[in-house]
Amino acid sequence: MFYQDFIQISNYKTILFVGTFLLCLYVVCIMEKRKVKFSTRMITGTLLGLGLGLLIQLVAGFPKDPSQVRWLNEVTNWYHLVGNGFMSLLKMLVVPLVLFSMIRVIMNMEGNNLGKLTAKTIVTLVGMTLIAAIIGMVLGNIFHLGSGMAHTQSETQIREISTILDTISGLIPSNIVHAMAEGSIVGVVIFATFVGLAIRRQKKKYADIIEPFIRWVEASYKIFVSVAMTIIKFMPYGVIALLANTITSSGVSSLASVAKFIVATYIGVLLMFFVHLMIACLHGVSPKKYIKNAMEPLLLAFTSRSSLGTLPVLIETLKTKFQIDEGVASFVGSLGSNMGMNGCAGLYPALVVVMLAQIAGTNMNLGFYIMLSIVIVLGSFGIVGLPGAATLAISVAVSGMGMNEYFYLVGAVIAIDPILDMGRTFLNVSGTMTTAIVVGKTFRDEEQECIIKE
Repeated sequence: MFYQDFIQISNYKTILFVGTFLLCLYVVCIMEKRKVKFSTRMITGTLLGLGLGLLIQLVAGFPKDPSQVRWLNEVTNWYHLVGNGFMSLLKMLVVPLVLFSMIRVIMNMEGNNLGKLTAKTIVTLVGMTLIAAIIGMVLGNIFHLGSGMAHTQSETQIREISTILDTISGLIPSNIVHAMAEGSIVGVVIFATFVGLAIRRQKKKYADIIEPFIRWVEASYKIFVSVAMTIIKFMPYGVIALLANTITSSGVSSLASVAKFIVATYIGVLLMFFVHLMIACLHGVSPKKYIKNAMEPLLLAFTSRSSLGTLPVLIETLKTKFQIDEGVASFVGSLGSNMGMNGCAGLYPALVVVMLAQIAGTNMNLGFYIMLSIVIVLGSFGIVGLPGAATLAISVAVSGMGMNEYFYLVGAVIAIDPILDMGRTFLNVSGTMTTAIVVGKTFRDEEQECIIKE
């Protein structure tokens, strides 16, 4: 019992794969010492994690339910220590980094740019979410999702949803300390906005008095960016554990029953990613440059399945590799991690609703698709900043289309959610990055026009 319940080692296979994992970490460590490029180490870590996960499944005999195999649970617990430990370090930085970066952005912003920045960001994020939803509808029909699917009962129930007004109202922080503790990034952004605006007003009359606070904000921001860069260096090690853990815990045999849905989802991810590449290209970033520069946050998003956890890496990438203004990068990154999620709020609910409609024999005419588009767009606002965004998004979409009675049929899809979530999160982060490129170029062009006029 001591070895099984406390040490979490009850089988030689656990020792074998913990040792194999350490060997993978050592390979990446050697690459780091030899000054191999960070992007190359990231790709190597991803491939090692993928290979390790598949090897573990092979040795386990591809069980239908990996959670019932004790030594697999032990391996995932050990991998969880490294993978989720790394993500916890990143998430630890999200609130202070967003707080100080947002205050810094707003207090240094000139004119009425804040309103323009907010409007442009929201319109771009939601517009791309709508495109992702349309792609999902088309693919759902091409793949005939749901055809031949039996009406078997499951314990899956629709998530309780609030009105959009209640949801948005709940995002306004009544206690900023509680909002920070809960990781409510929208609440932190709202608080930081008011502080930044107050600093701008006080600069006119009390510049000498508030100067120490301004310097403290600047110093705090620099310190937290430095801490973030230190943690980011461990990313290649973290992705090995994260990806291997996902494959080990999810299993492979469970994918067979919903293989068509998985294929449709990842084709949708690729198509929407192509749209991102084209939008970026129209705003001065070639597809080759985009892929090369965005590789690190996208790989982290894919393996970690956390848009919020990817935020520090995303902001740093936008600043250093895409040369996006520091303020725009922080602002768009913060909002994009909480709303307008192309994968979770656009592509995924569209695929699910079309699947249920085909199972139920619903007449999917033009009115059906227009209504679904409206529901998805409005729903993308209603789930902003809430945990379990993807499940809530399909709950909102299914409820909005009046198909609650068929929600139990989504059970097979939700069962393999981690596999789907990798692609969805990848798309969420890519959408945020593309939005930052669009907004960043818009503001650069406006600044150049002002200089020319002057």
